[in-house]
Amino acid sequence: MALPQVKLEATEARLASLSLPESGAWLREAREAALARVQAMGLPHARDEYWKYTRPDTLVQADVPEAALFDAEGEVSFGDIDRVKLYFVDGVFDPEASDDPAVGGVEIERLADVASADIHWAKDVYGVLETRGQDPVERPLAALNTAVATDGVVIRATGKAEKPVNLIYLHRNTTSDAVLHHVIKVEDGAELTILENGPAAARFNKVMEVEVADTAAFHHVRTQGRDHERRAVTHTFARLGRESTFKSFTLTANGVLTRNECVIELTGNDAVAHVAGAALGDGDFLHDDTVFVTHDAENCESRQVFKKVLRNGATGVFQGKILVKDGAQKTDGYQISQSLLLDDDSVFLAKPELEIYADDVACSHGSTSGAIDEEGLFYLRSRGVPRDLATDLMVIAFVAEAIEEIEDEEIAADVLGRLEGWLERRRD
Repeated sequence: MALPQVKLEATEARLASLSLPESGAWLREAREAALARVQAMGLPHARDEYWKYTRPDTLVQADVPEAALFDAEGEVSFGDIDRVKLYFVDGVFDPEASDDPAVGGVEIERLADVASADIHWAKDVYGVLETRGQDPVERPLAALNTAVATDGVVIRATGKAEKPVNLIYLHRNTTSDAVLHHVIKVEDGAELTILENGPAAARFNKVMEVEVADTAAFHHVRTQGRDHERRAVTHTFARLGRESTFKSFTLTANGVLTRNECVIELTGNDAVAHVAGAALGDGDFLHDDTVFVTHDAENCESRQVFKKVLRNGATGVFQGKILVKDGAQKTDGYQISQSLLLDDDSVFLAKPELEIYADDVACSHGSTSGAIDEEGLFYLRSRGVPRDLATDLMVIAFVAEAIEEIEDEEIAADVLGRLEGWLERRRD
């Protein structure tokens, strides 16, 4: 089917400014297939069903919208966590600033270094999970990433990692256009934690493909901020084996436009997948969580827990789906999306979905949107708590359910500190 003229023109204009990087045989094949997918799908348009709440214009245009830099010296996420730090500056790996990537239980390589090889284990993951994630919903910006990304990390966990791996994204150029692609494979029985933080670039397109093998565990925690004018679209594609675990949490504060997509396949019996997030928006802010979880095995569990706190005209979006395939009996699927609107100008748009083809399942979804609880606020103020501080305490209580999805207590405490810091700055 021919693309609509408006999508065809936008796609051609964007691709005209790009070229496929030089690659070895394994990667060249994946890039060429991804480019063909982009050309067939066309880049997203506001009339596309899954983009009707979030205008993709600035994410697909050839010119990068300028984003002012924010001086965040001294404000470091996960600063007290013992971790391996890997730095990217405007989408380019910085080996001088980064730690030695050697860590027990984990093999870490740079995508730019392995790209010239004719064969590599990443061939079984790079572009493979992204391709699977294109059905039934097209994700052309992820395919574009697979085609043109030149940097990122390639990580294989062969045992329990001695410490988390922290990917730190620095923004130094007001018109930087960063495209990063990470490939992660967690082998049978292995365990890995990935931390991410930093604004990354004026415009950021990131894909993370995660293969979690039988009885393996993958934990992912990230904070997004604080350069307010940044724009980002991120994609996480995960495939889970038997008795495996995948848990991901994101805290987003600020950002004029952020869209986080997460596509998870539970393909082995007794697998567990939790994806959660908390977003804090003030003013010119649009945050979109789009999640698609497919149950394709028996006795699997999935959780989607998203909380958004919005004020001064900020907009929050949640699009979440649970698909239970025929034969995926004993599925336990739960989905909740809630917003706390601190004024009458903010907006929360939600589209929760369930599609079930098995008959022995327990699936539920819910979505709520409301103002601050005046009764609870009165209770705190009657005990001498100032109104602004009382409001912040209620905000923290509201997002607590999402933060509780973080399994590591030390990392959860760090994220809570980031949340409290954001609220305190707004109070001041």
